[in-house]
Amino acid sequence: MSLTSTAANLVTLAEGAEHGGNHASLDPYFIGGSVLFALLLLLWITTRFNRDR
Repeated sequence: MSLTSTAANLVTLAEGAEHGGNHASLDPYFIGGSVLFALLLLLWITTRFNRDR
Protein backbone atom coordinates (compact mmCIF):
# COMPACT_ATOMS: atom_id res chain seq x y z
CA MET A 1 0.00 0.00 0.00
CA SER A 2 1.48 3.34 -0.99
CA LEU A 3 1.38 6.55 0.96
CA THR A 4 -0.98 8.24 -1.48
CA SER A 5 -3.52 5.40 -1.43
CA THR A 6 -3.38 5.31 2.36
CA ALA A 7 -3.97 9.06 2.52
CA ALA A 8 -6.87 8.75 0.08
CA ASN A 9 -8.45 6.02 2.23
CA LEU A 10 -8.11 8.17 5.36
CA VAL A 11 -9.74 11.13 3.61
CA THR A 12 -12.61 8.89 2.52
CA LEU A 13 -13.07 7.63 6.09
CA ALA A 14 -12.99 11.18 7.47
CA GLU A 15 -15.62 12.35 5.00
CA GLY A 16 -17.90 9.47 5.99
CA ALA A 17 -17.59 10.35 9.67
CA GLU A 18 -18.79 13.90 9.05
CA HIS A 19 -22.07 12.63 7.62
CA GLY A 20 -22.96 10.30 10.47
CA GLY A 21 -20.88 7.38 9.24
CA ASN A 22 -21.59 5.17 12.25
CA HIS A 23 -23.12 1.87 11.32
CA ALA A 24 -26.44 1.20 13.03
CA SER A 25 -25.33 -2.18 14.38
CA LEU A 26 -22.19 -0.85 16.11
CA ASP A 27 -23.33 -0.28 19.69
CA PRO A 28 -20.58 1.60 21.55
CA TYR A 29 -21.38 -0.10 24.87
CA PHE A 30 -21.12 -3.54 23.25
CA ILE A 31 -17.82 -2.69 21.56
CA GLY A 32 -16.42 -1.14 24.73
CA GLY A 33 -17.51 -4.10 26.84
CA SER A 34 -16.01 -6.54 24.36
CA VAL A 35 -12.69 -4.69 24.33
CA LEU A 36 -12.65 -4.53 28.12
CA PHE A 37 -13.35 -8.25 28.33
CA ALA A 38 -10.60 -9.03 25.80
CA LEU A 39 -8.06 -6.91 27.68
CA LEU A 40 -8.97 -8.46 31.03
CA LEU A 41 -8.68 -11.92 29.49
CA LEU A 42 -5.23 -11.08 28.12
CA LEU A 43 -4.22 -9.71 31.54
CA TRP A 44 -5.40 -12.90 33.22
CA ILE A 45 -3.51 -15.08 30.71
CA THR A 46 -0.35 -13.00 31.18
CA THR A 47 -0.49 -13.30 34.96
CA ARG A 48 -0.91 -17.10 34.68
CA PHE A 49 2.33 -17.34 32.68
CA ASN A 50 4.22 -14.93 34.96
CA ARG A 51 3.87 -16.88 38.20
CA ASP A 52 7.04 -17.52 40.16
CA ARG A 53 7.74 -21.19 40.35
